[in-house]
Amino acid sequence: MTNHSNFIDKGATHIGRAFFICAAALRPMALGGLVSAAAIIGTARADQSVSQTAQTATAATSVPDVVPRLTDADVVFLGEVHDNPAHHTAQAEIIAALAPAAVIWEMITPAQAAGLTPELLQDGPALAEALDWAQSGWPDFALYQPVFAAGHGAAQVGALVPRAETRRAMEQGVARFFGAEPAAYGLTEPLPEAEQAAREADQLANHCNAMPAEMLPVLVDLQRLRDAALARGVVTALDQLTDGIADQPRPQVVVITGNGHARLDRGAPVALRLARPDLKIVALGQSEGGQIDGVFDVLLDAPPVSRPDPCLAFQ
Repeated sequence: MTNHSNFIDKGATHIGRAFFICAAALRPMALGGLVSAAAIIGTARADQSVSQTAQTATAATSVPDVVPRLTDADVVFLGEVHDNPAHHTAQAEIIAALAPAAVIWEMITPAQAAGLTPELLQDGPALAEALDWAQSGWPDFALYQPVFAAGHGAAQVGALVPRAETRRAMEQGVARFFGAEPAAYGLTEPLPEAEQAAREADQLANHCNAMPAEMLPVLVDLQRLRDAALARGVVTALDQLTDGIADQPRPQVVVITGNGHARLDRGAPVALRLARPDLKIVALGQSEGGQIDGVFDVLLDAPPVSRPDPCLAFQ
């Protein structure tokens, strides 16, 4: 993959300003899959229209309607709009019903996950402090606490690339930064030209059409890195849970992530299928007022959250 670090450094007062204005504008919504010092990558904006999802996904009306469609999957992606309380309530209820063996988190690092215990997962204030949530850039911890608590009996796996390392990923190129087996997760291959262009167009729209053109490939690469990190988190969890024992029933794992990373057409499921084509993957997308972008197996709708227009900062 292309090394884009020169775009960060090249004189670009307007680039740096765009990054930080964009981060400031988008952080209250927290709709991005990436929280970093340099940028916040958007998933699907809440005002985007339904794409082919309406024709391919099964619409569910409630969590009890969703759960039976997830039970026989090896890996369940539970998408969200990060600041929508209804989405987190649904995730907590689904985890409680499925009782997965592991939960993979977009929002925490592997190091953070390693320190979690069942007791800590159920102690909201202590957990928020242990994760330094107030400085994380994610929405109010009260939204996520029920999800952590619901999975207290499961192994916890963090898949967040720390914000301090994002710059290094851009300097090295995401494939090299990823470490072992980047090819297994698709990071060494460029996207088809049409798909790359479509993703860059989405990033431009998600960043209020204010991001310099030379930064768009950077944002696409970082989104792919996040997808691969989530997929690797799944593989790591499954390897640890089975511990190489042959003929052992495969444990179920759940992934908590934004809709953009959960989508079947370009998110973490794509990277996971490359690495582990034997897995049965099911993805739930959670829309707002019927609005979502991407392809999912199941859709669950909730009312939209009232939030300020993040693009006002650019006017």
